[in-house]
Amino acid sequence: MFSFLKKTPATAESKSWLTRLTGGLARTGGQLTALLVPGGRIDEDLYEELETILITADVGMDATRLLLADVRRQVKEQHLTEAGQLKEALAHALLKLLQPLAKPLQTGAHKPFVIMLCGVNGAGKTTSIGKLAKHFQSQGKSVLLAAGDTFRAAAREQLMEWGKRNDVTVIAQQSGDAAAVIYDAVQAAQARGIDVVLADTAGRLTTQAHLMEEIKKVKRVIAKAMPEAPHEVLLVLDANTGQNALSQVKAFDDALEVTGLVLTKLDGTAKGGVIAAIAKAHPIAVRFIGVGEGLDDLRPFVAEDFVAALLGLE
Repeated sequence: MFSFLKKTPATAESKSWLTRLTGGLARTGGQLTALLVPGGRIDEDLYEELETILITADVGMDATRLLLADVRRQVKEQHLTEAGQLKEALAHALLKLLQPLAKPLQTGAHKPFVIMLCGVNGAGKTTSIGKLAKHFQSQGKSVLLAAGDTFRAAAREQLMEWGKRNDVTVIAQQSGDAAAVIYDAVQAAQARGIDVVLADTAGRLTTQAHLMEEIKKVKRVIAKAMPEAPHEVLLVLDANTGQNALSQVKAFDDALEVTGLVLTKLDGTAKGGVIAAIAKAHPIAVRFIGVGEGLDDLRPFVAEDFVAALLGLE
């Protein structure tokens, strides 16, 4: 059962990752498992309870309606008769919705490949940069970090520490303008033949118009240092912010033309369904998801693994 979710033979490492991801999403998975039990009746009460679980899991009203319509269609076409069968039907529906977002980030088209990271305060941006550095190094790529968060006092020191842990150079200034720091970093990467530049930016609320204008300036200055750069604009989202993440996607995309998402903190209280809400309302590729604080706790988004973890499937 659920064999359609397994793309490749699982290694010990991938099993460990899936176990951690399933644990992080256990709240939603546990509720669905308790509802969709083998032998249970499929009726309107069941559909109503399923709708409630999906909405409280941050799936959002529009995506919930889409998923339930797909599940009802499968029940009718496949003559499903018991509640346990709805879990596989829901898995099919979710996979159909999320699969288009699973587009691995390819960095080989440019050298250096410049990645600009943005997001609100506390989303996990600086920590994600450290993990991304490790990810690209594991692919044999050289990495340079740009400490462009000049607003937060500890941000530069935090990034320097990640650089030390990964043995990666960090371009920083004691004070100054974020755009200037990142401009210097791109020029340094060009001179040194670096493969990937990861540029940190200050966290900002989407309602702060002057700060959103500032980050637009950062993007324009990067393009002056290297035409066509940044080659990727990654928005870092805290999975625990629920539906608010959707408004962040819209606001940052309007300002910067976001090309990819990083969903962090899928451990503990995260419900995980916001990916489905984004897929329905404002689809942007989900490049990476994270489940913990370790260097290896950020991985490329694989839709099959995510669906299996969210639904608590074996």
